[in-house]
Amino acid sequence: MSEEYGPDFITIVDEDGNNIELELTDELEHNGCRYMSFFPAVEEGADEESEDYGLVILKVIEEDGEELLSTLDSDEELSEVYDLFMERLFQEEDEDGEA
Repeated sequence: MSEEYGPDFITIVDEDGNNIELELTDELEHNGCRYMSFFPAVEEGADEESEDYGLVILKVIEEDGEELLSTLDSDEELSEVYDLFMERLFQEEDEDGEA
């Protein structure tokens, strides 16, 4: 993923009506589905170690010809896709360290 133009941010609304700004970190296809991973945008002075700042994984679904982001269907799907994203992340770090 190229960062030539800087990071990509999106804003989603949670079930309580709160806006959450997310930064796209990666995307992948698995078992015919497309997944995107995000980290919440961190405000200056915020505690990045808080559980509110963990990896967010959403599935891209199509509804009425429009692409939407959705939560994953099961804990098993989430665990499997999370492992794939982590594998890719650590692979990228290893490649960057070998230069």
